Amino acid sequence: MAEKKIEETIMKRYSCRSYTDTPLSERDRSDISELISQKFTGPFGSSTRFTLFAAEPTDSTALKGLGTYGFIKNPAAFIAGIVNESEMVPEDFGYSMESIILHVTEMGLGSCWLGGSFKRSSFGKKAGILDTETIPAVASIGYKADKRTLTDGIIRTSAGSAKRKNSNEIFFTDTMNELNIDFNVGYGKVLEMVRLAPSASNKQPWRIVKEEGKNIFHFYLERTTSYTMMIKLLKYADLQRIDMGIAMYHFETAAAESGLKGKWIIDQPLDIKTPKGWDFTITWDGEC
Repeated sequence: MAEKKIEETIMKRYSCRSYTDTPLSERDRSDISELISQKFTGPFGSSTRFTLFAAEPTDSTALKGLGTYGFIKNPAAFIAGIVNESEMVPEDFGYSMESIILHVTEMGLGSCWLGGSFKRSSFGKKAGILDTETIPAVASIGYKADKRTLTDGIIRTSAGSAKRKNSNEIFFTDTMNELNIDFNVGYGKVLEMVRLAPSASNKQPWRIVKEEGKNIFHFYLERTTSYTMMIKLLKYADLQRIDMGIAMYHFETAAAESGLKGKWIIDQPLDIKTPKGWDFTITWDGEC
């Protein structure tokens, strides 16, 4: 992505559910096809392949049962992410797919994450997935309608799409106190880009702990009980681990744009005591 574009792109993107019923232009289709043809590998080393296909009237059937996500009007196309079930790392999937979503946003298109179970749906057939593969999520894309529908407004309100947690609810010091940092510059701005990341029902399950006096950030997942139950009952992909991958991509790409170097480390820190129910995911080492 071009220099100084990521912040603007993240801030202007929203979950778009209403489109103009216009097919993708040949240029846009070609640009997206070229983008998704490359190999996508996340920080944990697992790969995802993507496919693009035009929207059809029968797609509404595949979206049934997804709650508010099913209310998608006139999308031009869908992007589906495909992974091997035995090798899938949800964080890698979210990380890779969000990179595509932000690219599509920069192109001026609208998009909406749609998490669920698509293996045996029409999406699975269109993607030509194997028995060993699955589709953890798809994204609707298209040209944004000038006005949102009443249903779209109700859904955004019920899902809290326009709201975000305050920084003191998700960012902490290594002694679990409020993180005192300028969110307008440096790693503070990077964290703000994470705060603005999309997540299932806007639950923002990520918790980030910064080590005192160091640019080292530990990422933890605080699960939402209702989503844990839904995953088990409906056999959905682990949406909140996918959300963590989205947050990781926002962090890494915002850091890169700000000229902040670092790398991901999978080893869990031994000397940080976190609240019960927090699961360690990964660490960003900005001191290397």
